[in-house]
Amino acid sequence: MSSLTPLNQLITRFQEQTPIRASSLIITLYGDAIEPHGGTVWLGSLIQLLEPMGINERLIRTSIFRLTKENWLTAEKVGRRSYYSLTGTGRRRFDKAFKRVYSSTLPAWDGSWTLAMLTQLPVDKRKPVREELEWQGFGAISPVVLACPRCDRSDVNATLIDLGVQEDTLLFETTAQDVLASKALRMQVRESWNIEELAAHYSEFIQLFRPLWQALREQDNLVPQDCFLARILLIHEYRKLLLRDPQLPDELLPGDWEGRAARQLCRNIYRLIVAKAEQWLADAMETADGPLPDVGENFYRRFGGLK
Repeated sequence: MSSLTPLNQLITRFQEQTPIRASSLIITLYGDAIEPHGGTVWLGSLIQLLEPMGINERLIRTSIFRLTKENWLTAEKVGRRSYYSLTGTGRRRFDKAFKRVYSSTLPAWDGSWTLAMLTQLPVDKRKPVREELEWQGFGAISPVVLACPRCDRSDVNATLIDLGVQEDTLLFETTAQDVLASKALRMQVRESWNIEELAAHYSEFIQLFRPLWQALREQDNLVPQDCFLARILLIHEYRKLLLRDPQLPDELLPGDWEGRAARQLCRNIYRLIVAKAEQWLADAMETADGPLPDVGENFYRRFGGLK
């Protein structure tokens, strides 16, 4: 039990989920903390790290087994100990999922759009293609036409290839516009991307983590384990939000967009606790070769630079 009441409340909230999403939290742990240190860790370390979250050993073992079956993780036995690493496929999934989380700023938007037309796709393939493209920031203009104001064409093409539909999907690029967001366009954005619902989720995130930020700032000496638990819960909840967020340009968002405040809050907390959390990880985690490898320079570029 932590001395920080807001942290205890967040842990209790996680534990009260039915069922507890242990596999999802382990994905967060690997993406945020283990991958920067080489991506491999002893199963016993995982159990020790996650026990304060209320996840028992049996559930952790079951979740690790499931992630291995789903080709996220691979195991190596050294004596009686098992060490789990990301697979090549798992690492690519992590990179794709987490690069949004730590980016500092989004590139400026010139008013151009990418359009995806699904009219030539077999009807049974349209739904999975639409879902994958929506995850990448596309919004549905109609059931068979999707639009994205800012997307990575290489990611889109890779997704279409993975789904086996590249030859059946029409992609168009519009030219840049002087008027970036007319009244009609802003209304279309509200319909196609469900902005109000996303704003409500961001508001909830702020209400959950602002008390933690205030409590952490009042501490004279931050406790390493508290910092680790706060960091994992913070990134876990923020990552889930970003999976829903198309990250539209500012020109298309309301002036009081809650996503900006949520990002600032997440960045402030992360910067405050990252050093102590890293200290706890170094003490608690073990690889087959002993201590964790040091993180690379890229780690310190998270959120525009860690102090």
